[in-house]
Amino acid sequence: MSFFAPFCIPFLVGAAAMFAVLAWKWGSWLWCLPRTDKRLILRGLPTRATLEAVGEVVGESLLHRRIFRINPLLGYMHMSLAFGWFLLIAVGWIETMACLGLHWVPIQGHVFFRYFSTGLPHVAAFDFLMDLLLLFVLSGVALAWGKRFFSRRMGMRRTTKHVPGDRVALTALWFIFPARLAAESITCALYGGGGFLTGSIGAWLGAHVPEFGLMNAESVAWWFYSSCLGLFFVAMPFSRYMHIFTEIPLIFLRRYGLRSGEKATSYDEFQVEACSRCGICIDPCQLQSVLRVDDVQSVYFLRDRRYGMLRREVADNCLMCGRCAEKCPVGIDLNTLRLNARDGLRNVPDERRYDYFKGLDRSSGEGKVGYFAGCMTLLTPRTLSAMETIFAAAGEQVWWADREGGVCCGRPLKLAGETDSARRMMRYNTELFRKHGITTLVTSCPICLKVFREDYALDGIEVLHHSEYMLRLLRSGRLALRRGATRFTYHDPCELGRGSGIYDAPRAVIEAVGELLEPEHTRENALCCGSSVANTAITDGQQVRIARSVAGELEATGAEVVVTACPLCKKALGRGTAAAVRDLAEVVAAELK
Repeated sequence: MSFFAPFCIPFLVGAAAMFAVLAWKWGSWLWCLPRTDKRLILRGLPTRATLEAVGEVVGESLLHRRIFRINPLLGYMHMSLAFGWFLLIAVGWIETMACLGLHWVPIQGHVFFRYFSTGLPHVAAFDFLMDLLLLFVLSGVALAWGKRFFSRRMGMRRTTKHVPGDRVALTALWFIFPARLAAESITCALYGGGGFLTGSIGAWLGAHVPEFGLMNAESVAWWFYSSCLGLFFVAMPFSRYMHIFTEIPLIFLRRYGLRSGEKATSYDEFQVEACSRCGICIDPCQLQSVLRVDDVQSVYFLRDRRYGMLRREVADNCLMCGRCAEKCPVGIDLNTLRLNARDGLRNVPDERRYDYFKGLDRSSGEGKVGYFAGCMTLLTPRTLSAMETIFAAAGEQVWWADREGGVCCGRPLKLAGETDSARRMMRYNTELFRKHGITTLVTSCPICLKVFREDYALDGIEVLHHSEYMLRLLRSGRLALRRGATRFTYHDPCELGRGSGIYDAPRAVIEAVGELLEPEHTRENALCCGSSVANTAITDGQQVRIARSVAGELEATGAEVVVTACPLCKKALGRGTAAAVRDLAEVVAAELK
């Protein structure tokens, strides 16, 4: 049996081109990985991590469980296209082997089996199953059309804007399966067979269209189907659909421990090209929902970075609050990618501007517990005074790292992309902490907390946010609080909640003094205050607009006091509302027995 017809050429050329580009991309990215990353891969291959990666590939690349959790309709759409197509291929190969035995069949023989098998007896079970799977995929195609034209009905306020390669690949994908349905139905009209879908359509065509018309239409339909496949395969590596193949190695590499860092590496390419540009990250962005600032969201940042057209205006215009990363169905480390992109766009700073470090130690006090206020806490002196009151009430001997001034923790510079300068500050502070022999470091600033825990080498020094520290004092009996009838609402700071995973400690402290009322967006979905030091692009007025929108939601709870656990959030929310805004430490200090 011959398994070749001229219409197979577009498919074969497209498939060959696609796999050649994939091999080149994957090969070059893996080859350029740092040696430490290559060692992680070699160590991880023979471990349980490989099996876990296989499970994740099935769960996410095929079944799209994360998207289902965010939006069930979108989850079904993606799953029907990915898993449905996979099943069409897998069941199609099984059908070929069932009909022909274990003989070698070229790839086009499997893909166009309905055309080449007209002389073979049909198996009704396979006819039914293949039609059912085709209908499953077609339902996803219909939803994809609906998402493009009626996105709000599918739970999305915004969809992404496409580059030319996306449009070509998308158009081809939209027509692949309708073209397959048409081609297989016409062949069924001429030669019989088919299931409930193609067989029924074929029977209708056979009864209403002359045979010579069907003969001509069959050739056109199979050529069109093959051409759609070939065009999609050629465009795919240069479009957003590259994620289909890139997400798979990314899952394995993540399981082996590879991560993006301060400096860009070729591992970042796996993350960047694993973005499907689904647009799920757009709606959570407050720059879009409040300020109507578009084209800077993570989906566009990744797009521009991928195609080498990233501008500082896009890289810098992000609150880096983590709301988009929380929703990303691929789990891309969006903030780190934006950080190392900013680093790459920056000029080398003048190192002489750090000469003031010499002899700067202005710390005071003694004790195994150190307190690092941070720049923003020093600008909210009531928080600092409240912490002094709490330390005194607990009888804690404290070493004050920066009450009289000192060196910034370094995270604001890191967020701005000046990672080398940030490292100088980190080294200075680390030496300072070691010099004074502290064993516990407390800070009121989530920005400082995150950088102390993730970027400093502080082995042997426990790092606590003041909410965790105060809760520890309460539970150990070193602090006693009065509980009243005051109603509080709590705003989760981005760096404390999504950034450091601390949600319960502040709430437990608040509930020790009064009633806690939760706003609509809370915990992982909490809104950003708008004054993030990560954004150097929006204006002061725009920051206030975001703060007002957040404050409005907090006021809607009916609470008498708005509580936050970040000095920056306190200042921001205070500009957006006339209600009382207090730091958690102020609330505790006011209710000490």
